[in-house]
Amino acid sequence: MSELLKRAVSVTAHSSAFSHFVALLEKLGGDRPGLLRVLTYHRVDHPEAHPALDPRLISATPEAFAEQMSYLAAHYAVISMAELLDACQNHTPLPRRAVMVTFDDAYSDFAEHAWPILKRCRIPATLFVPTAFPDHPERGFWWDRLHQALRETARQDELVTPAGRFRLATPKQRAQALRRLREHTITLPHREAMTGVEQVCGELGLSRLAHRVLGWEALRQLAQEGVTLGAHTRTHPLMHRVSLEEARAEAVGSLRDLEGEIGSVLPIFAYPGGGLSDPAVHMLEQEGFVLAFTTARGVNDLRAADPLQLCRINVGPRATLALIRAQLLPWLAHLPRFLNPRGRNKKRIIINHPLEAIDTQ
Repeated sequence: MSELLKRAVSVTAHSSAFSHFVALLEKLGGDRPGLLRVLTYHRVDHPEAHPALDPRLISATPEAFAEQMSYLAAHYAVISMAELLDACQNHTPLPRRAVMVTFDDAYSDFAEHAWPILKRCRIPATLFVPTAFPDHPERGFWWDRLHQALRETARQDELVTPAGRFRLATPKQRAQALRRLREHTITLPHREAMTGVEQVCGELGLSRLAHRVLGWEALRQLAQEGVTLGAHTRTHPLMHRVSLEEARAEAVGSLRDLEGEIGSVLPIFAYPGGGLSDPAVHMLEQEGFVLAFTTARGVNDLRAADPLQLCRINVGPRATLALIRAQLLPWLAHLPRFLNPRGRNKKRIIINHPLEAIDTQ
């Protein structure tokens, strides 16, 4: 999506006219049993609090998140992952206006900002954990590493990479380099992509890494307080950018890590960056996973949805409450079948990494 269109959507989403239009659509109703909305968040924080981390992963400020959760608590039936698992396995009916709240990547601000708000609103939440990162400050997500390297480097000469040649003299040039490097990275096989990130960060002189992932002690405490923890691979590769056996090791290994550190966990999974393929979905089924979540946008109709390819609604940094409300409307349940008219059994490769998602989401 072009920057001009992003800005146009953002202006519209912030207008009072759009809010009134959404309220009118909500009054029309049309909801029915069996529909499930799943919201996806990544970080809840202020961008200036940790500038070394990529601000595009901030889904909401604490103030905006509190407003969103208060709205959900007042107008929707927020269910837990255990309730969804029961509905899928035992055909227990979901309440009308069912919604779930999920977080990916286990950033530290979940415990600092998001969970206190969720507790206050009595909203259950699921946190998907890439299990190679807790208690390993030498590791960081590749997008944060690129962001930090380009932000902090003293270099102003030309940077030569497989993605292109980039000038670094101005903030605008560095932002353009970061965008191009991100776009290039997600097209590569995982090992090649991570090697490229290492090379770029080395050339830019990145030394001390900003690490903001929850440790195992904090994760255990959250689990004791009621947060559901789910597998999100070990090292966060796109599942179609690794071999099937590597994908199996990543998914099953993540589940085993959680079991070893937390205890009993549910057989659930979230595809990193939404990357999936037919073999990866089949592998999860073989390994006993019951629910798996994509980044494909939509509302799930559990009468027809594939439980290993459930849609979610990503909340991005420019999202307004009105825009989130619009995406929770029941008409969105028809979009997955419209986008894939040959039926739910035709698996798709879905690429919608949070860094590449529409900023207004």
